[in-house]
Amino acid sequence: MSSNEVAVDRRRVPVWLERGASYGWRVLVIAAVVVVTVELLGRLLVVVLPIVVAVLLARILRPVVRRLDRVLPHAAAVAIAVLGFVGAAAAGLSAIGMVLAKELADLGPTVDQGLVRLEDWAVQRELFGLDRAGAQGVRREAVSSLRALVRSSQGSAVAGARLVGELLVGAVLCVVVTFFVLKDGDRAVRRARLAVPAAHRDRASRMGMRAWQALGGFLRAAALLGLVEGAAIGVTMAVVGARLAVVVAALTFLAAFVPLVGAVAAGVVAVLVTLATTGPMQALVVGIVALVVQQLDNDVLAPVIYGKAVSLHPLTVLLGIAAGSALFGFVGTLLAVPVLAVAVNVWDEARRPADEAAVA
Repeated sequence: MSSNEVAVDRRRVPVWLERGASYGWRVLVIAAVVVVTVELLGRLLVVVLPIVVAVLLARILRPVVRRLDRVLPHAAAVAIAVLGFVGAAAAGLSAIGMVLAKELADLGPTVDQGLVRLEDWAVQRELFGLDRAGAQGVRREAVSSLRALVRSSQGSAVAGARLVGELLVGAVLCVVVTFFVLKDGDRAVRRARLAVPAAHRDRASRMGMRAWQALGGFLRAAALLGLVEGAAIGVTMAVVGARLAVVVAALTFLAAFVPLVGAVAAGVVAVLVTLATTGPMQALVVGIVALVVQQLDNDVLAPVIYGKAVSLHPLTVLLGIAAGSALFGFVGTLLAVPVLAVAVNVWDEARRPADEAAVA
């Protein structure tokens, strides 16, 4: 085939198709890398998760270590901070566990009773045209979906003994990694900075600092918002005479670490528990208080507390939580927002002009 014929054949391929093909294979390569990375993270979750939790704990304990460094050697300050946190957490969990053991056992049946009463109310008023069979079908579908989520989070091949062993190994690994992150973290950061080309060291340092600030901002804000929401809902349930107020308040506090979705889920549980243990009017009061508190937190407190460190659009949060849940189950749901916050801040700093970053 002559060169003229080759030129003619090339001209027969539309420009948009040639350009699309050139982008297409690059997209396929990137997609393959992402899939392999997610698969590896899933298989190494028993190692990756303690490391991620250790970084979170290190971010929490860092101010304590700085204060202890003034009067103690650095290694001793880190050891006291880590062991003190482990001891305090163990003591607190033991005390709360003894108080809430019976109530936690009653939480499932109580929520189920609330669903039954809600089902009766919907059938009596023919809400959405539901009859008894339709309402029961909706409830069974919701329960089966929740159980499927729990099973997918635990993994079908993980037996009880293996799960307990993995949790123990993960807890020990988490404590050890936390100690070394606090003890040698600054040294590791300096070495990593020297490994970066000199022209990009300042930008890399700023990216790391933004990630650290975003992580701290998320933890502080989630804990404070959870404390406000848990106290408000728990006090309201106690005032209206509902049972399990303490355990629902604790659940609301923990749910605050999953923004938007966690608060809604905790509010629904509070309403159902109040409905089952008192009545519809009390449940309505709890629902109104939960809605008002959540709106106050989302519109007033959250922007101030989170600040620019975790400025994520609600749609981004929802999509991130959905993706984390689909990829890694319950663990992905919990870690989706802090990972997103760190990634967004690092990307924002990477795109920031050097002169603007210097002024900031």
